[in-house]
Amino acid sequence: MPDVILAGPTLADFHAARERVSQVAHVTPMESSSFLSAVLGTPVYLKCENLQRTGSYKIRGAYNRLSQLSADEKANGVVAASAGNHAQGVALAARELGITATIFMPVGVALPKLQATRDYGADVVLSGHSVEDALRAARDFSEQTGAVFIPPYDHADVIAGQGTLGLEILDQVPDVETIIMAIGGGGLISGVASAITQTRRETGGSIRIIGVQAANSAPYAVSMKLGERTGVVPTPTIADGIAVAKPGELNWQIVREVVDEVVTVGDDDTAKAILVLLERAKQVVEPAGAVGVAAVLTEQVQALGKTVIVLSGGNIDPLMMERVISRGLAASDRYLHFRVMLPDRPGQLTRVSELISEANANVVEVLHTRHGRGLQISEVELELSVETRGPDHAEQVLARLADAGFTPVRVDS
Repeated sequence: MPDVILAGPTLADFHAARERVSQVAHVTPMESSSFLSAVLGTPVYLKCENLQRTGSYKIRGAYNRLSQLSADEKANGVVAASAGNHAQGVALAARELGITATIFMPVGVALPKLQATRDYGADVVLSGHSVEDALRAARDFSEQTGAVFIPPYDHADVIAGQGTLGLEILDQVPDVETIIMAIGGGGLISGVASAITQTRRETGGSIRIIGVQAANSAPYAVSMKLGERTGVVPTPTIADGIAVAKPGELNWQIVREVVDEVVTVGDDDTAKAILVLLERAKQVVEPAGAVGVAAVLTEQVQALGKTVIVLSGGNIDPLMMERVISRGLAASDRYLHFRVMLPDRPGQLTRVSELISEANANVVEVLHTRHGRGLQISEVELELSVETRGPDHAEQVLARLADAGFTPVRVDS
């Protein structure tokens, strides 16, 4: 633990922010997870910030920043850019404080996020095809109108607001030893880690802080390895809420001092984590909010005492949820997708269906064709998607078909 944190908010700043944020944010539940405790081999708790107002922790930093604006700044209004959670946080904070808010969002933003931001009272402007395009438009708007630009993570007031989550964790699990959370630009982890480190410096003891990024967009993982703030070229990921090109400047100064480790997870692992949270914890969590659970499921985090995983957001588009659940089922071998060649004569499809039924699996999709490349004139190709109970059961289904003389070939989903 560092003797002095040279950058960012002081402990007094975090406590002052907590007083302000309490005007609008809930103290979200801390739920124990017997399933994840068994996986990790130590007690695991879920900090359910997906149940926060606006569906994420972002309201904390937004409200703390807006509540400290001068009267003239409030009169000029605020502007922000976001594809989701930051937009909703700023919109609600502005409404609560009686401030006019303009939010720039990229064209094609998910309809539920767009509508929610408007419902909180913000004037939404669709601009560009990426968050970067929207950010440029928001900064231009700020220069032209005098509206105060509210950054998503790289500001001391925003960091102090997000850090109030860390103070809640210490209240709810005082003997916590490890905290795991997502990293995008770094607002959440820099605030939480700094607040906790400074608190423990006064009370004694230390807590391990682990950050998790999407493997396709992991500038903090690279920066930690190189020892300097480094950018990457993000590639598409389902965890778009944490997809950034470069760490925030102030955030990086804090993270390099107080965060112990940054790991990465792939999209399939994140999809599995969302499925686990739905089935075992009854929590709806967006991909960016589920990466901490994914890190535990993939054994990238070693057990070290009581562990808290932050579920940072629950704003998932229902259409995205449908795709992610399907992806998670496939990645968990709960969907078995395979092809099998059959003699082109009556009864073969029925026989395959009987064998799958005898193995207690369920066919959900069938494609039957005589026109596949490489087929003999007397053959047909059958492509099936089958629901199973997991990897062992999937192998049992394939083995039953093989024992009956068929040659099933698995297909990557």
